[in-house]
Amino acid sequence: MDISLILQMVLVAGIASVLYTLIGVAPGTDETAVLAPVTLVLVLAGFEPVIILTFFMAAIVAKKLTDSIPVAVAGIPGGVMSAPMVEHALVLKKHGLADVSIRKMASGSVIGTIVSIPISFALANFLSEFSEAIKEYTDPIFFIGAIFLALMTKNKWLALVSIFPLALLIQGLRHLYWGVGIVPEDTTVFISFFLGITIGPVILTLFELLNGDLRSKLTRHETKKISFRISKKIKGFPNPFRILTKNETVSSFFSSLLGVGTFFLSPVGMTIMIGEVVASKIKDPVKKAARAISSMDALTNAAYISGTLIPLIALGLPLSPTALGPGHALFNAPPVFTQDHNLHHILSMSEFFWATIIGAGIAILITYFVTVKYAVQICRFVFKRIPHEAMLGLFFGLVLLLAYMDAGWLNVAGVLLIGLVAGVLNRLGVNYGVQFMTLYAAPFIVNTLF
Repeated sequence: MDISLILQMVLVAGIASVLYTLIGVAPGTDETAVLAPVTLVLVLAGFEPVIILTFFMAAIVAKKLTDSIPVAVAGIPGGVMSAPMVEHALVLKKHGLADVSIRKMASGSVIGTIVSIPISFALANFLSEFSEAIKEYTDPIFFIGAIFLALMTKNKWLALVSIFPLALLIQGLRHLYWGVGIVPEDTTVFISFFLGITIGPVILTLFELLNGDLRSKLTRHETKKISFRISKKIKGFPNPFRILTKNETVSSFFSSLLGVGTFFLSPVGMTIMIGEVVASKIKDPVKKAARAISSMDALTNAAYISGTLIPLIALGLPLSPTALGPGHALFNAPPVFTQDHNLHHILSMSEFFWATIIGAGIAILITYFVTVKYAVQICRFVFKRIPHEAMLGLFFGLVLLLAYMDAGWLNVAGVLLIGLVAGVLNRLGVNYGVQFMTLYAAPFIVNTLF
């Protein structure tokens, strides 16, 4: 890599860090909904693959560092992954330790990043020995993956049954498009349907708002008042190993290892489990909450990084919930990236390494420093000036634009249909992983099983 390319990587990492520092603080911003469309735009815009990976790594580290802030300050999840930490964060908030909560979570997140990167590269290198054997059975693997993820959910029977009608809907729309001639028969509409699933809950909510009866039944809340406590300032660059106690550091380290080793499982489920396990024998509520949130944040960051890097480096197939969700555009974004031509095939190992190091490193330098030192000020700005509805509206508009570019007005209606179904399934308890696996397995399911 020449110096010009390295400078570009540093620049996009800085931009991603600042952007997702703000987005991460906004309550309720789902990781897939805010990361996948932007990454897709960068891919379709023709940016260098190594630049795209750098941006993604910086974005995901920054997002995971800051989505703990609204949890600590107001007990409101900044994203899906921070939802399991609310209970423990509220304990610290109740004891007037919201600032401590932010620092513990952010420090755990940094440890998760530091541990997961080298372990992910090592595990990816090991698994790459079996990549050709795995690729021969790609379609059945996606189908089995959908079943496996369905069995891992709380509503397993519902998730299992939903696989088949969802696959039929997806393939039915594709055959409709081929039949009316809006896309050639050798073109498979994929990315639009992916985005429809991604933003399904938003589409369902918007449709519900058009129904007067449902709208009148919505619960109205008074304007929420959130109090900020002025915290003690930290001099110099914060050191995560001084912010965390020895026991918290050890727990965060082993939680990170577990997050890497279970990269193919649901990060939310693993986060809930590790929160219960590491703090189960601690009696003091403050120490228990601090141990739990630092370990949980370490695991989520490690799971997100490993869930992206390991399938990308070893296989080139999105065989993890993270790869199927936020990182999907790195694997499949036609016509730029396909299953046979994506970052796995384009980048060398050294490019993977430097993109990861620069992206994650810049994000830690900027976002960790800002998070620990200015969390309250950022929170106050975002809560007052940047409503998360505005960001979701922006991403919704982006999805409709990409749907039109993919296959015209008919596909806009198709994406709304996919989104409605996905939103209903999501509300009923069928998670993104099952739906994305079904999207991949739809041709195999319809052509082979029916």
